[in-house]
Amino acid sequence: MTIDQAFNASVEYYDDWIKKALPNYGDIFGTATDLIPFNTTAQIDVLDLGAGTGLFSKHVLDKYPQANFVLYDLADKMMEIARERFFKQHLQFKYIIGDYRALQVTQEFDLAISSLSIHHLKDNEKSLLFRSVYKVLRKGGVFINIDQVRGETAYLRDLYRDHWLAQVKRLGASDEHIRESIDRRKTYDQDALLADQIQWLKEAGFVNVDCVYKNYFMGVFFACKI
Repeated sequence: MTIDQAFNASVEYYDDWIKKALPNYGDIFGTATDLIPFNTTAQIDVLDLGAGTGLFSKHVLDKYPQANFVLYDLADKMMEIARERFFKQHLQFKYIIGDYRALQVTQEFDLAISSLSIHHLKDNEKSLLFRSVYKVLRKGGVFINIDQVRGETAYLRDLYRDHWLAQVKRLGASDEHIRESIDRRKTYDQDALLADQIQWLKEAGFVNVDCVYKNYFMGVFFACKI
């Protein structure tokens, strides 16, 4: 099964699942949207990489109702949910079904965002993508990436895994969905170390790079183009 097929298969329950699967979901996305430096009335251009059902874009739209969005993802059924979500704002949204490793956009953006997607790439692909994101941002633009962080030791990786399992069980996730998530992680996830992710962003040309929030294996990364 390809990665887009795997995520298409989860489309019916994905939004509910992700709110259980992410420790401190509200803090993570609250931090991410707080980092956006523009006036909330600005008509900013936003690129959402691995947009899925549009959850991250929805949080941005709530704060920036005049923003325009390009959602980029391989999984067509996930993007169908995004189209339904943003039906009333359809004039503000464009959709690209494709592999963002070969990023093809015809405009520049003020803000690039991604959540729980880039960790599916190989390390060299992550580094190359960060360079592509830098190129499509306008000066003064920012990149905010919510993504997984690999523990540096086996002890830390076990700690992260055990904490995650306790969290999702406490929040009522079904055993079936937990098993499916674990299988997807084993098959598709290629988490990178925190220090490496920061270094690749700097090498791409970004400044003011930081992981401004971290909760076990989840991080919110921030980077500026000046």
